[in-house]
Amino acid sequence: MENRSILEKVKNFFAPLLILLLVELSCKSEYAILALIEMATHYQSGEPMQIRQIAAQQSIPDRYLEQLLATLRRGGIVKSQRGSKGGYFLTREPWKITVLDVLECLEGLDVQTCEEDTNPKSIDTSVIKEIWQEACQAANLVLQNYTLQDLCEKRDSRRQLDIMYYI
Repeated sequence: MENRSILEKVKNFFAPLLILLLVELSCKSEYAILALIEMATHYQSGEPMQIRQIAAQQSIPDRYLEQLLATLRRGGIVKSQRGSKGGYFLTREPWKITVLDVLECLEGLDVQTCEEDTNPKSIDTSVIKEIWQEACQAANLVLQNYTLQDLCEKRDSRRQLDIMYYI
């Protein structure tokens, strides 16, 4: 009976992680990252990008992109500029904006919620929490290690391979 209760505890603690691993990146996050990659590509020009320009390049519905960019603006990832030459641009260099930054802004992920319990209810709970902390830290590290610049470089590298394939 004791083993069954341990299994139940493990199942309850890891259910959110399993769901996270089984569910693909949300459409919202995917579209936002695509838009940010487009903006990162044009970062050096210093010119803001208009919504319709980003939407056309990345096949994102204009209205939806407008909402995403508003969220990213409130989160400090992008800035907006009004006027006929207005649009959106990154607030920081593409190599300083991580995928983790973007996901925290959009999805409200608080990866710091994997805090250490100073008063665990049991040894079993303590073991489970340690594993959970390790999983959170690993996910954190991966998301933190990729910047918009990295994504642009990966995309460009794959485009080159694709061109070579057709030659």
